[in-house]
Amino acid sequence: MSLCEAEKTFILHGVEENFRVDGREREDYRTMELETDIVAHAFGSARLRLADTDVLVAVKIEVDVPFPESPHQGKIEFFVDCSANATPDFEGRGGEDLAINLSSTLSSAYSSPLAFDLTKLCILHGKKCWKLYVDILILECGGNLFDAVSLAVKAALWNTQVPLVKNVNIDGNTVEINVSDELYNCTRLDVQKAPIMVTVCKIGEKCIVDPNAAEEQCSVGSVVVAVSGNKLSTVYQTGTGSLHPTTFLESINLGFRVAQRLDEALWESLDQIKPNQDVGFLK
Repeated sequence: MSLCEAEKTFILHGVEENFRVDGREREDYRTMELETDIVAHAFGSARLRLADTDVLVAVKIEVDVPFPESPHQGKIEFFVDCSANATPDFEGRGGEDLAINLSSTLSSAYSSPLAFDLTKLCILHGKKCWKLYVDILILECGGNLFDAVSLAVKAALWNTQVPLVKNVNIDGNTVEINVSDELYNCTRLDVQKAPIMVTVCKIGEKCIVDPNAAEEQCSVGSVVVAVSGNKLSTVYQTGTGSLHPTTFLESINLGFRVAQRLDEALWESLDQIKPNQDVGFLK
């Protein structure tokens, strides 16, 4: 998408008057749609659509060996794939930098034990643990990817069912793990404090949340704020511009407030989903 100067001026004046081109105010989000448990062969999955942004997340689990420096913890890795059909900008290798930024920001946000307790993934101290592979596919890009991805990841992890370990047999250096054969005899991950990311963009002299693709082009600087419960997980600055320290602090405070509202709305939606509900477009 390419905007002329007149279009950019129109967007800037609208933000200044707290009336954006789609009728929202500066702190409003667009309508979201969320589905969970939609990929049959994944341990957990979710699809989130935020206006023209469409994200699919699938979680896979395998047994691994803990890192030597953290023998009591499991592992989690994030992989992002930007589909070439999402936007012309992703054709060829255009989406690689964005995919790396998204995965590294998620890894940073989930690295704190206050955000996600990896000790719950430990099977046998220093020997065996569960490793989560969180695969993220960007199906369509209409702006505000960081927020949409964080919400979809949290919903997919909430939906993830970890196999129940019945017993562990140790024979020398060989460790054998037996899991339950029952399909629904699993445990759920604790994602109560899993981080929610909010992108705050400065357009003109004002800051907005949930920027669409056109507004992102008008932004002079952006800050992604990851919030876990009532604490900040990480802060990541995007874009080519810089922010004044006062504006930077205001952006963090705005992102923190909005993230808590988003988290409450997400939990309200997840609470309405019945256990083992068979829904989704891939089943």
